[in-house]
Amino acid sequence: METVPQSQADVCIRSSIGLEMLVKDVMIKDVISVMKYESIVRVATILSERNISGIPVVDREKKVIGIITQADILSIVGIRREQTLKDLLKHMLGEPLPQHRIGDLVGDIMTSSVLTIRPDATIAEVTRIMDEKKIRRLPVVDEKSELIGIITRADILRAVIRKLKQDTPLPQNH
Repeated sequence: METVPQSQADVCIRSSIGLEMLVKDVMIKDVISVMKYESIVRVATILSERNISGIPVVDREKKVIGIITQADILSIVGIRREQTLKDLLKHMLGEPLPQHRIGDLVGDIMTSSVLTIRPDATIAEVTRIMDEKKIRRLPVVDEKSELIGIITRADILRAVIRKLKQDTPLPQNH
């Protein structure tokens, strides 16, 4: 089987996609959000029925104050990822190990140290943050820090595939 080498131009086009695409062009604008006083059962139902893995938690002004994920909800029944070597090393340096969470409300179990991104950020920036922080989604906020969307790894993948299909020239007949 013969491998056809990629042209230099093809490699440059593909590597620049993340710099050309902006969050506002890829994000989900009709984002579901919840407040911290809502029932965990209601949120679990939304996650299950909508087939999504996390929802931003907002205050009355639509400012992001946290995020609640499937993993957060599963932690209340004792199901969680095994501690990694990194977790154990952090524990040896004085940080507590992740705890079994309890509570009936979103605010009891949500992750409150949530990162957000602006709509004019590049996809390259989003993927770097997601990779470095080991997260799967980022709420998108405007200049007033109000929730205006969410972007996930799946959204980015779909957008990149669309872009590659648009930029791929049709085969030439010889």
